[in-house]
Amino acid sequence: MYGRPLVPADFEVPERLDGPGYHLRMLSVTDLEKDFEAVVASANRLRGLLDPDSSWPLGLTKDEDLIDLAWHQREFTIRHSFAYTLMSSDESRCLGCMYIFPSDRRGFDAKVFYWARSGPDADARDEDLGRLIRTWLRARWPFSAVAYPGRDIAWADWAKLPHRRWE
Repeated sequence: MYGRPLVPADFEVPERLDGPGYHLRMLSVTDLEKDFEAVVASANRLRGLLDPDSSWPLGLTKDEDLIDLAWHQREFTIRHSFAYTLMSSDESRCLGCMYIFPSDRRGFDAKVFYWARSGPDADARDEDLGRLIRTWLRARWPFSAVAYPGRDIAWADWAKLPHRRWE
């Protein structure tokens, strides 16, 4: 995204995070069927998640999702950003995703987005996932400040923050 790794070369990127009845692991192209199904089923929850002005994922095709997954997988392997899929413990179902991107605003190392699949327990899973992710990032990742735009900071306030200058 910004042409440089998000984490130091000697940082061991966590492969997995376990939660109650689910786990996070690297999102890859092999997850296409389950990811696409979860994204389509959760389209209303996802609209505006990564950008308040975006209509994504409305109209998303399977081919476009494959391209997104390949991009996320490559970014992960070169350490520029990290996308994790939220899978049921038995890997039978995608329950959401989590993304760690470099922050484009000053004062933050990274910005994080996450979502839980639509369904009767979506809000509870989303809250649980948020707590788990925040604890994990503080304990295991080398960031001094992480932003959660659209969650901890309103989009309007995020837009007012000064842009980060990249070396």
